[in-house]
Amino acid sequence: MSYKGHPVVRDNSKLYYGEPENPFIVVLTVLESKPQGENVLPSRVLVQLQSTDPKLAMSGDKIAKESERKNLFDALELGSVWLEKQLSEAK
Repeated sequence: MSYKGHPVVRDNSKLYYGEPENPFIVVLTVLESKPQGENVLPSRVLVQLQSTDPKLAMSGDKIAKESERKNLFDALELGSVWLEKQLSEAK
Protein backbone atom coordinates (compact mmCIF):
# COMPACT_ATOMS: atom_id res chain seq x y z
CA MET A 1 0.00 0.00 0.00
CA SER A 2 1.21 3.53 -0.65
CA TYR A 3 0.06 7.08 0.03
CA LYS A 4 1.19 10.03 -2.07
CA GLY A 5 3.97 7.96 -3.62
CA HIS A 6 5.47 6.60 -0.39
CA PRO A 7 4.95 3.10 1.03
CA VAL A 8 2.82 2.50 4.12
CA VAL A 9 3.59 -0.61 6.17
CA ARG A 10 1.51 -1.75 9.15
CA ASP A 11 2.84 -3.62 12.18
CA ASN A 12 0.06 -4.13 14.77
CA SER A 13 -0.87 -0.67 16.07
CA LYS A 14 1.93 1.12 14.17
CA LEU A 15 2.10 2.31 10.61
CA TYR A 16 5.37 3.28 8.97
CA TYR A 17 5.19 5.81 6.16
CA GLY A 18 8.14 6.44 3.86
CA GLU A 19 11.22 4.64 2.63
CA PRO A 20 13.71 3.49 5.31
CA GLU A 21 16.67 4.44 3.08
CA ASN A 22 15.60 8.11 3.24
CA PRO A 23 16.80 10.36 6.10
CA PHE A 24 13.31 10.44 7.71
CA ILE A 25 10.16 8.32 8.03
CA VAL A 26 6.82 8.92 9.72
CA VAL A 27 5.63 6.56 12.46
CA LEU A 28 1.90 6.56 13.23
CA THR A 29 0.90 4.84 16.48
CA VAL A 30 -2.77 4.13 17.14
CA LEU A 31 -3.28 4.97 20.82
CA GLU A 32 -7.07 4.48 20.98
CA SER A 33 -9.75 2.99 18.76
CA LYS A 34 -13.54 3.19 18.91
CA PRO A 35 -16.22 1.05 17.27
CA GLN A 36 -18.09 2.75 14.48
CA GLY A 37 -20.78 0.52 13.03
CA GLU A 38 -19.18 -2.79 12.09
CA ASN A 39 -15.66 -1.32 12.09
CA VAL A 40 -13.19 -0.26 14.74
CA LEU A 41 -11.54 3.03 13.77
CA PRO A 42 -8.58 4.87 15.30
CA SER A 43 -9.74 7.76 17.49
CA ARG A 44 -6.32 8.89 18.76
CA VAL A 45 -3.14 8.63 16.69
CA LEU A 46 0.38 9.70 17.62
CA VAL A 47 2.34 11.11 14.64
CA GLN A 48 6.14 11.16 14.78
CA LEU A 49 8.65 12.28 12.18
CA GLN A 50 11.71 10.16 12.95
CA SER A 51 15.27 10.16 11.70
CA THR A 52 16.48 6.90 10.15
CA ASP A 53 20.07 7.66 11.22
CA PRO A 54 21.22 4.57 13.19
CA LYS A 55 23.46 6.78 15.36
CA LEU A 56 20.33 8.41 16.80
CA ALA A 57 18.47 5.14 17.46
CA MET A 58 18.96 5.22 21.24
CA SER A 59 18.74 8.96 21.76
CA GLY A 60 15.86 11.36 22.12
CA ASP A 61 17.14 13.16 19.02
CA LYS A 62 15.58 10.51 16.75
CA ILE A 63 12.15 12.22 16.93
CA ALA A 64 12.18 15.46 14.93
CA LYS A 65 8.46 16.28 15.31
CA GLU A 66 5.53 14.85 17.22
CA SER A 67 1.79 15.50 17.43
CA GLU A 68 -1.55 13.75 17.99
CA ARG A 69 -4.58 13.60 15.73
CA LYS A 70 -8.12 12.29 16.23
CA ASN A 71 -8.23 10.06 13.15
CA LEU A 72 -5.92 8.16 10.85
CA PHE A 73 -6.52 10.31 7.78
CA ASP A 74 -5.56 13.55 9.57
CA ALA A 75 -2.52 11.83 11.10
CA LEU A 76 -1.35 10.49 7.73
CA GLU A 77 -1.93 13.84 6.05
CA LEU A 78 0.13 15.68 8.71
CA GLY A 79 2.89 13.07 8.47
CA SER A 80 2.90 13.43 4.70
CA VAL A 81 3.43 17.20 4.91
CA TRP A 82 6.23 16.80 7.45
CA LEU A 83 7.95 14.07 5.43
CA GLU A 84 7.81 15.95 2.12
CA LYS A 85 9.21 19.09 3.75
CA GLN A 86 12.10 17.20 5.41
CA LEU A 87 12.95 15.28 2.25
CA SER A 88 12.97 18.42 0.13
CA GLU A 89 15.26 20.16 2.64
CA ALA A 90 17.62 17.16 2.70
CA LYS A 91 18.30 17.41 -1.05
